[in-house]
Amino acid sequence: MKHIEVVAAIIHDDKGRIFATQRGYGDYKDWWEFPGGKMEAGETPEEALKREIWEELETRIVVERLVETVEWDYSAFHLTMHCYLCHVESGHLELKEHEAARWLNKDELESVNWLPADWDVVKKF
Repeated sequence: MKHIEVVAAIIHDDKGRIFATQRGYGDYKDWWEFPGGKMEAGETPEEALKREIWEELETRIVVERLVETVEWDYSAFHLTMHCYLCHVESGHLELKEHEAARWLNKDELESVNWLPADWDVVKKF
């Protein structure tokens, strides 16, 4: 089975909300996820996450800490996802690749259709 290693940003604000993005492409189009993406050769997870968030959202983030590494089997591949708690340093979270985005309070986290691996993290909040 193909293996994909990615990083994901659990971006929070000073109100305790979490930033969620809706996929605009692929097999899981319209599902919700934490923004992020694939690591490139030679990158640390933190470097990859900062690069991915800049590319996807034109935003600079501060990576605070690793929350969890999720191992998940999708039908076509095995996913290793390193999830980091982050906050915005500068920028306006401008959507470049996603269909939509929402800031969700803890009581709203179940209001969107999360990707299975992301849901594994969300349900622990």
